[in-house]
Amino acid sequence: MTTPSPDDTRTMHERMLAGDLYIADDPEIAEAADVSHDLMGAYNATTPRQEPLRRELLERLLGSIGEETVIRPPFYVDYGTNIRIGARCFANFGLTALDVADITIGDDVQIGPHVQLLTPTHPVEPGLRRDKWESAQPITIGDNVWLGGGAVVCPGVTIGENTVVGAGAVVTRDLPPDVVAVGSPARVVRELTD
Repeated sequence: MTTPSPDDTRTMHERMLAGDLYIADDPEIAEAADVSHDLMGAYNATTPRQEPLRRELLERLLGSIGEETVIRPPFYVDYGTNIRIGARCFANFGLTALDVADITIGDDVQIGPHVQLLTPTHPVEPGLRRDKWESAQPITIGDNVWLGGGAVVCPGVTIGENTVVGAGAVVTRDLPPDVVAVGSPARVVRELTD
């Protein structure tokens, strides 16, 4: 990874969304994060009796959210606007979805407590890290996936439909559809059949 050339006229926010190196404390990016953190804080302060308010806050916070999808607070995001989640999904307490890049979640996905979806990544080169450069890669979760409690999905990963990821697994590479994967790093242990 190298820093952008002087000829690159894109804003840091444009660089971030393109998956290129950017500096996270850029004022435009910081303002977007502040707006989403206000919404996230309001959402996390709600109670189950405030379901209509919860839905309204999620619709304002997220890029899109499908019908009948439930996310139990607390719920943590970087921006929220880069998250698209399908219909009839359920996320238990403590979902962390760091959406520096797009996070796309299909329909009927089940997410256990304290799952982490992590799109940001940092350069290996010490100088770039010291100068606060970072980047991100998108995450895609297919329809009908189950992510067990405490699972971690790393930057750039795609998980195929119907796949089950065991509790505590660390998914560092793409997983195909219709499998069970466990461990750190996650590995396929069996195929699923109806």
